[in-house]
Amino acid sequence: MKGQQMAAEMAEQPEVLARLAERAVAQVEAVRTLLPRPLAATVFLARGSSDNAAVYGRYLAELASGRPSGLAAPSLYTRYRAQVDWRGCLVVALSQSGATPEIVTTCRAMRAAGAVTVGITNDANSELSSIVDLVLSTDAGAEVAIPATKTVTAQMLLVMMVAEALGSVEVTPEQLLMLSAAVQSILADPLPIDRLARRWAHVDRLIIAGRGLGYAAALECALKVKETTGILAEGISTADLRHGPIATVYAGAPVLLVDTGGPVAADLDELRQLLTDRHADVVTLPLGPSLPEPLQVIAAVVRGQQLARDVALMRGADPDAPEKLSKVTLTA
Repeated sequence: MKGQQMAAEMAEQPEVLARLAERAVAQVEAVRTLLPRPLAATVFLARGSSDNAAVYGRYLAELASGRPSGLAAPSLYTRYRAQVDWRGCLVVALSQSGATPEIVTTCRAMRAAGAVTVGITNDANSELSSIVDLVLSTDAGAEVAIPATKTVTAQMLLVMMVAEALGSVEVTPEQLLMLSAAVQSILADPLPIDRLARRWAHVDRLIIAGRGLGYAAALECALKVKETTGILAEGISTADLRHGPIATVYAGAPVLLVDTGGPVAADLDELRQLLTDRHADVVTLPLGPSLPEPLQVIAAVVRGQQLARDVALMRGADPDAPEKLSKVTLTA
């Protein structure tokens, strides 16, 4: 049956997240022990869905550490052979398979240039795992469906733990343990997403907007819709949308807002009114139980997975195996 594998792997997320939450103290301490002192910067290295987890990490790391944080550009190393001094920097390399050649090559070059490296992967025996100073395993089990689901949310939770090692993300251990139950509640409540999927099953493009930490969720939701349905879905910052791209929002245009709360909530409210004034078909992604903003982002990603799968099925596509896509993309 179409979409069955993706649904099964989505359903494993509460257990995967609970397992990681139970190990949080040890994982945070492991990262804290090897941090460069003083820390110059934190840089995240990734592609695909892992890159969206990296965007989430980029925001959290800078907030937590008070030091610069950013995203690496692998082509600088694989194509331009850049020579950069990485002493004093923490590099966090994310790859679900641990086998993407450009991530491995770039991480190796950064470590050779002085970086302390952490690998976040679903394969503790991968090539990436063999070249980093510390491996944080998502421990999600085999993921067969092409769209990454349980490995992405697990990566995001581990990224949050890295940020906690740098300072504080203002999530208590008790709140962290609530994430699994919140995701279970979302998975048990598909009706709001089913209604939205029926509403947008035949659109040819979709804007998905968020800001701050929620921007990462908007990017990941858009990627899931694109790869499972073929719809041209664009994940964008609400701030960027209000510049030139707002010209693409016509009457009836579908726009999904990812509102994860926190300091940017007022920005979402302003954009919602602006889009309403333009007569767009604007919907706020329905979330589950209230969580601290860093955790609500992960919950929003799960809702995005539900939307992508449902729309794909309504369009007659198989979200388990989208055409011309493979599970591991071997970019070099």
